[in-house]
Amino acid sequence: MHEVRFHGRGGQGAVTSAELLAQAAIDEGKSAQAFPSFGPERRGAPVMAFARVADRPIRNRTVIQEPTAVLVLDPALPGLVKVDDGLVADGVVILNTSRSADEVRKDFGIVAKLALVDANRIAREVIGRVITNTTMLGALVRAVGLVEASSLEKQFESRFGRLAAKNIQAFQRAQQEVVLVDAV
Repeated sequence: MHEVRFHGRGGQGAVTSAELLAQAAIDEGKSAQAFPSFGPERRGAPVMAFARVADRPIRNRTVIQEPTAVLVLDPALPGLVKVDDGLVADGVVILNTSRSADEVRKDFGIVAKLALVDANRIAREVIGRVITNTTMLGALVRAVGLVEASSLEKQFESRFGRLAAKNIQAFQRAQQEVVLVDAV
């Protein structure tokens, strides 16, 4: 089973990302679940969402404590939240950043495997707004897999209608531009 923790801010699409991933997995015949974790936070406050993907039924309904992947939508969050907390030994942190791997390691102390992509830039250039959730899912697909890219693209078409084309383009660019770095 793969467990993914999504870190974002209210309104950035962390919850939507988890839902899209889970639905894509279900459409592929896998078992999946997605759920948020937030209280009375307002737009802009840090939030988390979670997704599980497995080849057999998932009976665990608890909050994910030891994720195999952590996806961080907001580049400022690693300075506020220990995003790699509980990450399994061979897990990966997928980070929206314009920083190099050396800078990320120095500034945030993350020693895990990294998948770095400047999702803000891609979203701004392709979508016209800094909404990075679909872009970051592209980095996730490249770094971890879990589902086929085409399965997520179908979810974008279903969920976003006329906005799907730009989201798919940003998703595909992230797959091409993400930089994968081994753990230290």
